[in-house]
Amino acid sequence: MSEEGELRLQHGGAAGGSDLTARDAGGALLGYARLEVAADEAEAELVVRPEARRRGVGTALLARAEELAGGRPLRVWAHGELPGSTELATGRGYTRARVLLQMRRPLDGVDPDPQPALPEGVTVRPFRPGVDEVAWLQVNAAAFAGHPEQGRWTAEDLALRQSEPWFDPAGFFLAWRDEPTGPRLLGFHWTKVHPAGEAAEGPIGEVYVLGIDPSAQGLGLGRALTDLGLAHLRRAGLSHVLLYVEEENTAAVALYERSGFTRHAVDVNWRSAAG
Repeated sequence: MSEEGELRLQHGGAAGGSDLTARDAGGALLGYARLEVAADEAEAELVVRPEARRRGVGTALLARAEELAGGRPLRVWAHGELPGSTELATGRGYTRARVLLQMRRPLDGVDPDPQPALPEGVTVRPFRPGVDEVAWLQVNAAAFAGHPEQGRWTAEDLALRQSEPWFDPAGFFLAWRDEPTGPRLLGFHWTKVHPAGEAAEGPIGEVYVLGIDPSAQGLGLGRALTDLGLAHLRRAGLSHVLLYVEEENTAAVALYERSGFTRHAVDVNWRSAAG
């Protein structure tokens, strides 16, 4: 499941959503799906227990999600692009709508104490809980205005993640520029650490969110913030780092490739023929 799916399971989803389960005759859980229905579109995420795959469980869950979507176009996330999920989606007339790349790199070549050249008047400091939330939400919305999920984050979405055990403001870097009206946030790099067994055999870092205000594009902040975040993760004793990026965001993919990242896995968002 995605992080968003796991948070919905822990804290509840938006009104109008549905949790679907597939079980065997004894009640054992074989598969799960979460469906969110909006006015003009629906989105689902489904998983099937590995030993129950290719037994019609995914087909049954998807068919029920389509029924509850009520004729709306349906988008479905397939994590890892497994052959079975591709066959299921294409067999029911779905086409690729989005491709999310997971990229990884080792941290052994990262400078643990980088001194990036910052634009005049710009300083980088850690996130301050209770102080920086409003400014961060504004820049996040601007930086990801065209993103269907990230750009829509609310104060509640941010607060949920701040309450998670992994949240560490020391790994959340904000770039500020001094202006006559006061400091202005230009960009940020929020890092995350996954415990052993969650995303890899051992602990692994993540470039969780990296965003630059559109007005600050071209200043070199993306590379500077990337270097500072990676250095923080290396100093924490981690050996590798991962990130997620839209395949169509060629500028970001190129930035990460220049920073030593290579493609590791693919998540696909499939869209029903009705859409």
